[in-house]
Amino acid sequence: MGLFEPFFYIIGLIVDIYFNVVVVQVVLFWLVHFKILQVNNVYTQKTMDFLDAVTKPVYKKIGERIPPFNGLDFSPFVLLLALLFISRFMDRLSAMVL
Repeated sequence: MGLFEPFFYIIGLIVDIYFNVVVVQVVLFWLVHFKILQVNNVYTQKTMDFLDAVTKPVYKKIGERIPPFNGLDFSPFVLLLALLFISRFMDRLSAMVL
């Protein structure tokens, strides 16, 4: 057992949780967009507010570097790719340290 194994595990766990938060936000956005969920629903609104508070600062930073193209914001997609890369990197790094 390596000294850094818990560190890599915790970082990987945080990245995986944040990845799932972004996926849930994207799915929720599309469910609201296609009127499957109503925006005036209290639970939907609270969930959307929480997810926005967690993800908007990161989207803003990505949006400064990659502006929307024809009205499409690619920030969630770029963030998911980056989180996937970090997660795989942490897995490989922890395997190398062992």
